[in-house]
Amino acid sequence: MRVRPEKPVGPSPRTLDAAEHLSLMSLIATRYIPFAERGYRGTSVRAITELAGATLAAVGYHFGSKAELLAAVARRATRPITAVQCAGRQIARPDHWEPASDLVVLAPQSWVLRSAGRTVLVDTGAGNGRERPGMGPFHHARSDFLGLLARAGVCPRDVDVVVNTHLHVDHVGWNTVDADGRWVAAFPNAQYLIPAADDLHYGPDNAYGNGAQEVDRLIYEDSIAPIHQAGQAVLWDGLHRIDEHLTLESAPGHTPGSSVLRVVSGSDRAVFVGDLLHSPVQILHPCCNSSACLAPEQAVASRRRILGRAADERELLVPAHFGGTGALEVRRNSDRFAVGPWATASVEKSGSAFE
Repeated sequence: MRVRPEKPVGPSPRTLDAAEHLSLMSLIATRYIPFAERGYRGTSVRAITELAGATLAAVGYHFGSKAELLAAVARRATRPITAVQCAGRQIARPDHWEPASDLVVLAPQSWVLRSAGRTVLVDTGAGNGRERPGMGPFHHARSDFLGLLARAGVCPRDVDVVVNTHLHVDHVGWNTVDADGRWVAAFPNAQYLIPAADDLHYGPDNAYGNGAQEVDRLIYEDSIAPIHQAGQAVLWDGLHRIDEHLTLESAPGHTPGSSVLRVVSGSDRAVFVGDLLHSPVQILHPCCNSSACLAPEQAVASRRRILGRAADERELLVPAHFGGTGALEVRRNSDRFAVGPWATASVEKSGSAFE
Protein backbone atom coordinates (compact mmCIF):
# COMPACT_ATOMS: atom_id res chain seq x y z
CA MET A 1 0.00 0.00 0.00
CA ARG A 2 1.32 3.43 -0.90
CA VAL A 3 0.08 6.74 0.48
CA ARG A 4 0.45 9.96 -1.48
CA PRO A 5 2.27 12.83 0.22
CA GLU A 6 -0.02 15.03 2.26
CA LYS A 7 0.02 18.77 2.62
CA PRO A 8 -0.12 20.30 6.08
CA VAL A 9 -3.68 20.77 7.30
CA GLY A 10 -4.98 23.60 9.41
CA PRO A 11 -3.50 26.90 10.55
CA SER A 12 0.22 27.47 10.80
CA PRO A 13 1.56 26.75 14.29
CA ARG A 14 2.34 29.81 16.34
CA THR A 15 5.43 30.38 18.42
CA LEU A 16 5.01 29.38 22.06
CA ASP A 17 5.92 31.51 25.00
CA ALA A 18 8.04 30.03 27.76
CA ALA A 19 5.16 29.42 30.16
CA GLU A 20 3.16 27.50 27.58
CA HIS A 21 6.06 25.32 26.56
CA LEU A 22 7.07 24.61 30.14
CA SER A 23 3.69 22.92 30.63
CA LEU A 24 4.34 20.63 27.66
CA MET A 25 7.82 19.86 28.90
CA SER A 26 6.55 18.93 32.36
CA LEU A 27 3.76 16.79 30.92
CA ILE A 28 5.91 14.89 28.47
CA ALA A 29 8.47 14.41 31.22
CA THR A 30 6.05 12.80 33.66
CA ARG A 31 5.49 9.07 33.47
CA TYR A 32 1.99 8.07 32.35
CA ILE A 33 0.65 11.63 32.63
CA PRO A 34 -1.55 12.42 29.60
CA PHE A 35 -1.41 15.69 27.70
CA ALA A 36 -5.13 16.32 28.21
CA GLU A 37 -4.48 19.38 30.39
CA ARG A 38 -2.91 21.10 27.40
CA GLY A 39 -5.39 19.91 24.79
CA TYR A 40 -3.69 16.63 23.85
CA ARG A 41 -6.83 14.68 24.81
CA GLY A 42 -5.17 11.46 25.87
CA THR A 43 -1.72 11.54 24.25
CA SER A 44 1.01 10.20 26.52
CA VAL A 45 4.61 9.13 26.01
CA ARG A 46 6.64 6.20 27.34
CA ALA A 47 10.30 5.41 26.61
CA ILE A 48 11.47 1.81 26.26
CA THR A 49 15.21 1.12 26.31
CA GLU A 50 15.85 -2.24 24.66
CA LEU A 51 19.31 -3.00 26.05
CA ALA A 52 19.96 -2.70 29.77
CA GLY A 53 21.36 0.74 30.54
CA ALA A 54 23.25 2.66 27.92
CA THR A 55 25.82 1.32 25.49
CA LEU A 56 29.11 2.69 24.24
CA ALA A 57 29.66 3.04 20.52
CA ALA A 58 32.35 4.41 18.26
CA VAL A 59 30.19 6.86 16.36
CA GLY A 60 32.54 8.99 14.31
CA TYR A 61 31.59 12.52 13.35
CA HIS A 62 32.64 14.23 10.16
CA PHE A 63 31.93 17.44 8.32
CA GLY A 64 28.88 17.66 6.12
CA SER A 65 30.28 19.29 2.99
CA LYS A 66 33.54 19.83 1.14
CA ALA A 67 33.46 23.53 1.99
CA GLU A 68 33.10 22.78 5.70
CA LEU A 69 35.89 20.22 5.49
CA LEU A 70 38.20 22.77 3.84
CA ALA A 71 37.30 25.31 6.49
CA ALA A 72 38.12 22.75 9.16
CA VAL A 73 41.48 22.04 7.58
CA ALA A 74 42.20 25.77 7.64
CA ARG A 75 41.46 25.68 11.37
CA ARG A 76 43.75 22.62 11.70
CA ALA A 77 40.78 20.45 12.77
CA THR A 78 41.88 17.67 10.45
CA ARG A 79 40.73 14.66 12.49
CA PRO A 80 37.11 13.64 13.21
CA ILE A 81 35.38 15.88 15.69
CA THR A 82 34.91 14.30 19.11
CA ALA A 83 32.30 15.15 21.69
CA VAL A 84 34.86 17.03 23.76
CA GLN A 85 36.15 19.12 20.88
CA CYS A 86 32.69 20.10 19.73
CA ALA A 87 30.52 20.43 22.78
CA GLY A 88 32.83 20.71 25.75
CA ARG A 89 32.92 18.46 28.76
CA GLN A 90 29.97 20.16 30.43
CA ILE A 91 27.67 19.14 27.55
CA ALA A 92 29.02 15.73 26.60
CA ARG A 93 29.81 14.02 29.88
CA PRO A 94 28.83 11.92 31.69
CA ASP A 95 25.61 10.95 29.92
CA HIS A 96 26.73 11.31 26.32
CA TRP A 97 30.46 10.60 26.24
CA GLU A 98 32.74 8.22 28.13
CA PRO A 99 36.10 9.99 28.56
CA ALA A 100 38.08 6.88 29.52
CA SER A 101 37.30 5.16 26.22
CA ASP A 102 36.49 8.30 24.17
CA LEU A 103 33.28 6.59 23.04
CA VAL A 104 29.83 8.05 22.56
CA VAL A 105 27.15 6.84 24.99
CA LEU A 106 24.03 5.66 23.15
CA ALA A 107 20.70 4.31 24.37
CA PRO A 108 18.70 2.25 21.83
CA GLN A 109 15.19 3.48 22.55
CA SER A 110 11.67 2.97 21.30
CA TRP A 111 8.70 5.11 22.21
CA VAL A 112 5.11 4.25 23.03
CA LEU A 113 2.59 7.02 22.33
CA ARG A 114 -1.12 6.88 23.05
CA SER A 115 -2.95 9.31 20.82
CA ALA A 116 -6.53 9.68 19.60
CA GLY A 117 -7.48 6.41 21.26
CA ARG A 118 -4.71 4.40 19.60
CA THR A 119 -1.35 2.97 20.66
CA VAL A 120 1.59 4.03 18.48
CA LEU A 121 5.01 2.37 18.73
CA VAL A 122 7.90 4.46 17.39
CA ASP A 123 10.81 2.26 16.23
CA THR A 124 11.25 -1.34 17.30
CA GLY A 125 14.85 -1.82 18.38
CA ALA A 126 17.30 -4.47 17.17
CA GLY A 127 15.35 -7.69 17.61
CA ASN A 128 16.25 -11.15 18.86
CA GLY A 129 18.29 -13.90 17.26
CA ARG A 130 19.10 -12.02 14.06
CA GLU A 131 21.96 -12.70 11.70
CA ARG A 132 23.86 -9.41 11.77
CA PRO A 133 27.46 -10.28 10.83
CA GLY A 134 29.90 -7.46 11.42
CA MET A 135 27.44 -5.50 13.57
CA GLY A 136 28.83 -6.29 17.02
CA PRO A 137 26.16 -6.47 19.75
CA PHE A 138 23.32 -6.71 17.20
CA HIS A 139 24.56 -10.10 15.92
CA HIS A 140 22.45 -12.81 17.61
CA ALA A 141 21.34 -10.20 20.16
CA ARG A 142 18.90 -11.14 22.91
CA SER A 143 16.62 -8.66 24.65
CA ASP A 144 13.32 -8.66 26.51
CA PHE A 145 11.72 -5.98 24.33
CA LEU A 146 8.22 -7.49 24.40
CA GLY A 147 8.54 -7.92 28.15
CA LEU A 148 9.48 -4.26 28.48
CA LEU A 149 6.42 -3.31 26.45
CA ALA A 150 4.26 -5.49 28.69
CA ARG A 151 5.61 -3.74 31.78
CA ALA A 152 4.62 -0.46 30.14
CA GLY A 153 1.09 -1.86 29.74
CA VAL A 154 1.31 -2.73 26.04
CA CYS A 155 0.64 -6.16 24.53
CA PRO A 156 1.56 -6.85 20.88
CA ARG A 157 -2.08 -7.15 19.81
CA ASP A 158 -2.81 -3.73 21.35
CA VAL A 159 -0.44 -1.81 19.06
CA ASP A 160 -2.36 0.00 16.32
CA VAL A 161 0.49 1.76 14.50
CA VAL A 162 4.20 0.97 14.20
CA VAL A 163 6.42 3.81 12.98
CA ASN A 164 9.82 2.97 11.52
CA THR A 165 11.56 6.34 11.35
CA HIS A 166 14.07 4.68 9.00
CA LEU A 167 15.20 1.14 8.17
CA HIS A 168 18.45 0.77 10.08
CA VAL A 169 19.12 -2.34 12.14
CA ASP A 170 18.27 -0.84 15.55
CA HIS A 171 14.95 0.62 14.44
CA VAL A 172 13.19 -2.35 12.78
CA GLY A 173 14.32 -5.49 14.61
CA TRP A 174 11.15 -6.16 16.59
CA ASN A 175 8.94 -5.53 13.57
CA THR A 176 8.86 -9.32 13.42
CA VAL A 177 9.21 -12.40 15.62
CA ASP A 178 10.23 -15.97 14.89
CA ALA A 179 7.22 -18.28 14.56
CA ASP A 180 8.32 -21.88 13.99
CA GLY A 181 11.25 -20.88 11.81
CA ARG A 182 9.70 -18.03 9.85
CA TRP A 183 9.51 -14.32 10.53
CA VAL A 184 6.01 -12.92 11.09
CA ALA A 185 4.68 -9.51 12.16
CA ALA A 186 5.20 -9.00 15.90
CA PHE A 187 2.18 -6.69 16.09
CA PRO A 188 -0.59 -8.50 14.24
CA ASN A 189 -3.17 -5.71 14.35
CA ALA A 190 -0.83 -2.85 13.50
CA GLN A 191 -0.33 -0.75 10.42
CA TYR A 192 3.43 -0.39 9.82
CA LEU A 193 4.40 3.05 8.48
CA ILE A 194 7.57 2.66 6.40
CA PRO A 195 9.34 5.48 4.52
CA ALA A 196 8.97 4.68 0.82
CA ALA A 197 12.44 6.02 -0.02
CA ASP A 198 14.07 3.65 2.47
CA ASP A 199 11.94 0.73 1.33
CA LEU A 200 13.14 1.33 -2.23
CA HIS A 201 16.77 1.88 -1.26
CA TYR A 202 17.08 -1.17 0.99
CA GLY A 203 14.71 -3.40 -0.95
CA PRO A 204 15.35 -6.00 -3.66
CA ASP A 205 14.76 -3.59 -6.55
CA ASN A 206 17.88 -1.69 -5.46
CA ALA A 207 19.97 -4.76 -4.61
CA TYR A 208 19.36 -4.17 -0.89
CA GLY A 209 21.13 -0.83 -0.47
CA ASN A 210 23.08 -1.01 -3.72
CA GLY A 211 24.72 -4.18 -2.43
CA ALA A 212 26.94 -2.14 -0.12
CA GLN A 213 26.79 -4.72 2.69
CA GLU A 214 25.20 -8.13 2.98
CA VAL A 215 23.61 -7.28 6.30
CA ASP A 216 21.24 -4.83 4.59
CA ARG A 217 19.67 -7.75 2.73
CA LEU A 218 19.36 -9.74 5.95
CA ILE A 219 17.68 -6.82 7.72
CA TYR A 220 15.19 -6.32 4.91
CA GLU A 221 14.37 -10.00 4.54
CA ASP A 222 13.71 -10.71 8.23
CA SER A 223 12.26 -7.37 9.38
CA ILE A 224 10.63 -5.64 6.38
CA ALA A 225 9.65 -8.23 3.75
CA PRO A 226 7.40 -10.18 6.17
CA ILE A 227 5.43 -6.99 6.85
CA HIS A 228 4.80 -6.57 3.13
CA GLN A 229 3.81 -10.23 2.86
CA ALA A 230 1.31 -9.79 5.69
CA GLY A 231 -0.26 -6.79 3.94
CA GLN A 232 0.49 -4.54 6.92
CA ALA A 233 2.99 -2.16 5.30
CA VAL A 234 2.05 1.40 4.36
CA LEU A 235 4.68 3.25 2.33
CA TRP A 236 4.63 7.03 2.56
CA ASP A 237 6.54 10.04 1.17
CA GLY A 238 6.85 13.67 2.24
CA LEU A 239 4.23 14.06 4.97
CA HIS A 240 1.94 11.46 6.46
CA ARG A 241 -0.78 12.41 8.93
CA ILE A 242 -1.37 9.65 11.49
CA ASP A 243 -4.08 11.47 13.41
CA GLU A 244 -4.93 15.00 14.49
CA HIS A 245 -1.88 15.11 16.79
CA LEU A 246 0.81 13.07 15.01
CA THR A 247 2.46 13.71 11.64
CA LEU A 248 5.44 11.99 10.02
CA GLU A 249 7.76 14.21 8.00
CA SER A 250 10.67 13.27 5.74
CA ALA A 251 14.12 14.41 6.90
CA PRO A 252 16.47 12.58 4.52
CA GLY A 253 20.24 12.28 4.69
CA HIS A 254 20.99 9.73 7.38
CA THR A 255 19.11 7.40 5.05
CA PRO A 256 17.08 8.32 1.94
CA GLY A 257 13.82 8.00 3.86
CA SER A 258 14.80 9.15 7.35
CA SER A 259 11.92 10.88 9.07
CA VAL A 260 10.79 12.69 12.20
CA LEU A 261 7.50 12.42 14.06
CA ARG A 262 5.85 15.69 15.10
CA VAL A 263 3.38 16.01 17.96
CA VAL A 264 1.16 19.08 17.59
CA SER A 265 -1.95 19.84 19.61
CA GLY A 266 -3.30 23.23 20.50
CA SER A 267 -0.27 25.35 21.31
CA ASP A 268 2.03 22.47 22.31
CA ARG A 269 4.81 20.95 20.22
CA ALA A 270 7.26 18.04 20.35
CA VAL A 271 9.33 16.25 17.72
CA PHE A 272 10.81 12.74 17.81
CA VAL A 273 13.88 13.10 15.62
CA GLY A 274 15.03 9.50 15.17
CA ASP A 275 18.67 9.39 14.02
CA LEU A 276 18.81 13.03 12.98
CA LEU A 277 20.90 13.37 16.15
CA HIS A 278 23.14 10.92 17.99
CA SER A 279 24.75 13.40 20.37
CA PRO A 280 24.26 16.95 21.73
CA VAL A 281 27.41 17.70 19.72
CA GLN A 282 25.21 17.89 16.63
CA ILE A 283 23.02 20.61 18.14
CA LEU A 284 25.97 22.92 18.71
CA HIS A 285 27.57 21.84 15.41
CA PRO A 286 24.88 20.71 12.93
CA CYS A 287 27.57 20.17 10.29
CA CYS A 288 28.68 17.07 12.21
CA ASN A 289 27.16 13.87 10.86
CA SER A 290 27.37 10.40 12.30
CA SER A 291 29.54 8.06 10.28
CA ALA A 292 26.35 6.19 9.29
CA CYS A 293 24.84 9.11 7.35
CA LEU A 294 24.56 8.05 3.70
CA ALA A 295 24.17 11.57 2.25
CA PRO A 296 26.14 13.91 4.56
CA GLU A 297 25.21 17.26 3.00
CA GLN A 298 21.53 16.31 2.87
CA ALA A 299 21.69 15.16 6.50
CA VAL A 300 23.15 18.53 7.52
CA ALA A 301 20.35 20.38 5.68
CA SER A 302 17.67 18.24 7.35
CA ARG A 303 19.29 18.71 10.75
CA ARG A 304 19.47 22.49 10.40
CA ARG A 305 15.85 22.65 9.24
CA ILE A 306 14.47 20.53 12.09
CA LEU A 307 16.62 22.23 14.74
CA GLY A 308 15.60 25.64 13.43
CA ARG A 309 11.91 24.87 13.67
CA ALA A 310 12.35 23.27 17.10
CA ALA A 311 14.02 26.46 18.32
CA ASP A 312 11.56 28.86 16.67
CA GLU A 313 8.40 26.98 17.70
CA ARG A 314 9.73 25.74 21.05
CA GLU A 315 9.27 22.09 20.16
CA LEU A 316 10.53 19.64 22.73
CA LEU A 317 13.25 17.64 20.93
CA VAL A 318 13.22 13.87 21.60
CA PRO A 319 16.18 11.99 20.01
CA ALA A 320 16.24 8.21 19.66
CA HIS A 321 19.64 7.45 21.16
CA PHE A 322 20.79 10.02 23.70
CA GLY A 323 22.20 8.40 26.82
CA GLY A 324 20.90 9.64 30.16
CA THR A 325 18.45 12.49 29.79
CA GLY A 326 16.64 12.08 26.49
CA ALA A 327 14.60 15.19 25.70
CA LEU A 328 15.47 18.85 25.57
CA GLU A 329 14.72 22.25 24.14
CA VAL A 330 16.87 23.99 21.56
CA ARG A 331 17.77 27.66 21.53
CA ARG A 332 18.75 29.73 18.48
CA ASN A 333 21.17 32.63 18.13
CA SER A 334 20.99 33.69 14.49
CA ASP A 335 22.18 30.62 12.54
CA ARG A 336 23.71 28.91 15.58
CA PHE A 337 21.98 26.61 18.07
CA ALA A 338 22.43 25.96 21.77
CA VAL A 339 21.24 23.28 24.18
CA GLY A 340 18.25 24.52 26.18
CA PRO A 341 16.56 23.03 29.26
CA TRP A 342 16.55 19.25 29.58
CA ALA A 343 13.62 17.08 30.56
CA THR A 344 14.82 14.86 33.39
CA ALA A 345 14.71 11.09 32.98
CA SER A 346 15.23 7.94 35.01
CA VAL A 347 16.47 4.60 33.72
CA GLU A 348 14.88 1.47 35.20
CA LYS A 349 15.55 -2.23 34.82
CA SER A 350 12.39 -2.50 32.77
CA GLY A 351 13.32 0.36 30.49
CA SER A 352 13.37 4.12 30.89
CA ALA A 353 10.68 6.68 31.48
CA PHE A 354 10.63 10.41 31.77
CA GLU A 355 10.03 11.47 35.35
